[in-house]
Amino acid sequence: MADDWKFCKATAGSDPFCPPVEDAYDVIVVGGGPAGAAVATLLAEFGHSVVLFERAGQQRFHVGESLIPETYWTLERLGLIDQLRESAFTKKYSVQFINENNKESSPFYFDEYNPHECSQTWQVVRAEFDRMLLENAIAKGAVVHTAAQVQDVRFEDERAVGVRVKLAGADESRDITAKVVVDATGQSAFLASRLKLKVPDPKLRMGTVWSYFRNARRDPGRDGGATLVIQSAEKKSWFWYIPLPDNIVSVGCTGPMEYMFSPGRGTAAEVFAQELERSPATAERLADSTRCDDFHTTRDFSYKSRQGAGDGWVLVGDAFGFIDPVYSSGVFLALKSGEMGADAIHAALQQGDLSGEVLGNWQTKYRAGADSFRRLVYAFYSPDFSFSKFLKAHPQFRSNMVDILIGDVFKPGVDEIFEVMGDIGPQTAV
Repeated sequence: MADDWKFCKATAGSDPFCPPVEDAYDVIVVGGGPAGAAVATLLAEFGHSVVLFERAGQQRFHVGESLIPETYWTLERLGLIDQLRESAFTKKYSVQFINENNKESSPFYFDEYNPHECSQTWQVVRAEFDRMLLENAIAKGAVVHTAAQVQDVRFEDERAVGVRVKLAGADESRDITAKVVVDATGQSAFLASRLKLKVPDPKLRMGTVWSYFRNARRDPGRDGGATLVIQSAEKKSWFWYIPLPDNIVSVGCTGPMEYMFSPGRGTAAEVFAQELERSPATAERLADSTRCDDFHTTRDFSYKSRQGAGDGWVLVGDAFGFIDPVYSSGVFLALKSGEMGADAIHAALQQGDLSGEVLGNWQTKYRAGADSFRRLVYAFYSPDFSFSKFLKAHPQFRSNMVDILIGDVFKPGVDEIFEVMGDIGPQTAV
């Protein structure tokens, strides 16, 4: 694991995550996850003055460790592929699905679909990966502050003009002005929440319990880095199984909120144990392992934002919308929205037009791509839908499904599969 992130001290400038802060920038980015780091890096490369404020002051713990192949292209643009090649992150070549009857699919090897280098991706430790992204932003010219608490986004005549922030070691808050404010605060959705823009998805009210296990079983050879998606009996829940460095595996169980956290189910550990009994494939893999972390829980309320940009402000990543993690789309969508958002902000700054229309002109295309993931998630949770039966009846759509699974969701025509699949979805109550 990487060393703990240093807390910013009162002696600003002595820490790479605590440099002096000016009173004005071209762009303020709030949030230091993949989306925020991507925006900050690319805008700094374009030559704009950028400051990023991240509220975490030490390692940024986060789930979402599994990268899908199409993350390669944004990571390449950010200049990080060589670092990832040299990293200790587990190499991921495939994904495998195990159904509710404990039947294993054949591994889907990405390079059989596309022999390009992008077909080998990684299972990352998010604290290390996110730090890598932020250090890269600094190297490209962005100012990055951790342990910085953004208290408000400041508006004048309905235009965002900056933020109020309390920096670590400071006695008082400061007002910092900017031409554009980017909300990259993840599921806390700082600005979207304040503007009441979040619209929950009633079909995807899910709850999750997860932890980390040492010495859990891995398959031999290149299958040892595969992401496993394992459904429990009767499709009431599913497990992720993600191999990480140092012989650690991330294992989590997700299901409808009303089921996972129903009254009387007990503690997080008890819920996990109950679901593990209903998933022999997962239990067998964990039989000789030792849990090496506490159990964590989260309520993964999938949502969209009614509006993704306004005069002087833009939403990216999970601050713009969140989709259930079953297909490991989170980091990809964060990076891609950060990349698309950065290009739009750069063009807007060049044109001198910082209207919401110009700043958000990428979001219609982005929403369409993200919705392909969302609709495939609906199919996964639908109790009466079978992917194998669908593809047997409609083999011409196998390539569409593969495109979505690897993240090629902005490809023209990829969503034609849903014209045949129809408007399916999970049950809203259990």
